Amino acid sequence: MLPPHGGKLISRFATPEQAKMWLESSGQLPSIVLDPWALSDLELIATGAFSPLTGFMTEKDYRSVLKTMRLADGTVWTIPVTLPVTRKEAADLNIGSRVSLTGQNGKPYGILILEGKYSYDKEEEALLLYGTTDLNHPGVQKIFEKGDTYLAGPIYLLERPTHSPFEKYFKDPAEVRAEIQTKGWKTVVGFQTRNPIHRAHEYIQKTALEMADGLLIHPLIGETKKDDIPADIRMQSYEVLIKGYFPKDRVVLAVYPAAMRYAGPREAVFHAIVRKNYGCTHFIVGRDHAGVGNYYGTYDAQKIFDHFSEAEIGIQILKFEHAFYCLVCQSMCTSKTCPHGREHHLHLSGTKVRQMLRNGEWPPEEFSRPEVIKTLINGMTQDGP
Repeated sequence: MLPPHGGKLISRFATPEQAKMWLESSGQLPSIVLDPWALSDLELIATGAFSPLTGFMTEKDYRSVLKTMRLADGTVWTIPVTLPVTRKEAADLNIGSRVSLTGQNGKPYGILILEGKYSYDKEEEALLLYGTTDLNHPGVQKIFEKGDTYLAGPIYLLERPTHSPFEKYFKDPAEVRAEIQTKGWKTVVGFQTRNPIHRAHEYIQKTALEMADGLLIHPLIGETKKDDIPADIRMQSYEVLIKGYFPKDRVVLAVYPAAMRYAGPREAVFHAIVRKNYGCTHFIVGRDHAGVGNYYGTYDAQKIFDHFSEAEIGIQILKFEHAFYCLVCQSMCTSKTCPHGREHHLHLSGTKVRQMLRNGEWPPEEFSRPEVIKTLINGMTQDGP
């Protein structure tokens, strides 16, 4: 099986003895309240999804990632994984101390061994990470909303956050790797999504599945934009699609509990590395992967991989053109396979589709499977606009 990024699958779970001791003493420790984004990062570090990270980034790693897309030791890594706090919160903490990491419900979920704290330039981070300082970009907006100081150091996970109603599909990297081995798959294609799977996505997945033993459909269920379709509704649509249109013995559906950064090209590399940690040998990168608005070029998320060697990334990237239904060909196509003009191509924007669903309108069957549309409309009309 393909080794994890950095060569070792990280595990930062406290032992039962450590967890008992730290939970009992958590009331005496200084405490930081994590927002949902930081809480999901805590868990993903602990499970090894973010291997080789063992904690929140040091200043040296943070600055290296922003400027070179590598950790300080040269390992390819494109997204900062940091723990923001206010200046006052940081001033009250001593280097070398243990810090209790609690959820917004007041429950302690982790321990940080504080090795550093540092300030950062929000405009610089926004520009280097997202390519813009425009506050209309959801990632940029997040930077300017968070605290002015980052805490750094290794973490231990004391208790898992709840993942209701997704427990059935919540699988750590080690569990997905074990399932892949049990199935005897030698090659596995990973597919990242924060949207329903429409016919274009299905076409790409099945094309990739022709060259691999298995497919990991790995939807992100962490924090997303307010207008994205809620994760619970999306999960129902994935179940319906797999049941009706995929060979069940060749697909694994598991959730990815991360926050969406909307960092376009940089996040495409990040998504590939994470899926490598889950055991994938191949990863699909399509049109405007992890993009938002018009901040990135259509295929910038594919071009960024040219900055790294295959050995550095360690997972094979499958680059797909934009797929669509051609009314003349009467089939799914891309610009590589269809000779007809755009006026014959069926394409609906994500915004348009969400609007139609909330209004109870059915996009055409050439765009999405009717069972999927029915599931989405039922969920969206109940969920409200």
